[in-house]
Amino acid sequence: MADVMYIGNLLEKTQSYQEIYRNALPYPHIVLDNFFSEENLDLMLSEFPSSDSNWSLKWKLKEEHKSLSKGEEMFGVKTKEFMRYLNSEPILKFLEALTGISGLIPDPHFSGGGYHQIETGGFLKIHADFNKHRETKLDRRINFLIYLNKKWKEEYGGHFELWDREMKSCVKKILPIFGRVVIFSTSDYSYHGHPDPLKCPEGMTRKSLALYYYTNGRPAEEINTGLEDHDTLFKARPNEKYIKGKEGSVIKDIIRDCLPPILLKVIRKIKN
Repeated sequence: MADVMYIGNLLEKTQSYQEIYRNALPYPHIVLDNFFSEENLDLMLSEFPSSDSNWSLKWKLKEEHKSLSKGEEMFGVKTKEFMRYLNSEPILKFLEALTGISGLIPDPHFSGGGYHQIETGGFLKIHADFNKHRETKLDRRINFLIYLNKKWKEEYGGHFELWDREMKSCVKKILPIFGRVVIFSTSDYSYHGHPDPLKCPEGMTRKSLALYYYTNGRPAEEINTGLEDHDTLFKARPNEKYIKGKEGSVIKDIIRDCLPPILLKVIRKIKN
């Protein structure tokens, strides 16, 4: 796409972005407005599926009410071109310079990524993401989110929340306005989500595009001991009761945190 943002412009801006990204709390991240041209994002929005479309995946669980695409099967022509651009060398170079993470690998499968949509009353509880690509088994390191919500008001909610490692407080809330980009490093402790039910008018939805980037291996400090390969890990906020997650529960998380790795391996072998 001719005017997305040339690699020269990206690399010129990277130095000023690096310090913001790497020093951000509660974990490395950055929020960028006007990163892509409004003209191009309007094309993405025009191709975005409606809430009554035949969505590839539609979750209605205690932890999340949202719809997702699968692979490229729901992408329009321009969206396909745009998403492939975001998996290209210029973007990878920018992300490596920004984050300090070398050897980033894109995901042409868009596993768990692509179109994301949440309807009125929907939510996504606070969680840490799955840590391994389902097919390649590579380590998930970076999330790249693009919001496509025009005329979005504060009272609609849907804020993207970043929580501290101890799940004691929300450190940052980000309104998902049109064209806003959020990039952040993912680990077993990068807790995030939009946990409160959406309050936008009926017929209006919270729309985003999501891409994930991987490496072969990751630093030990990003790993929750014993969780070598896990699905989404949901966490309860201080004002919430027990939340059962796809990979177990808060109680199971505590057990995993406390047990020595060797015992966890023995338990897994017995279970399998």
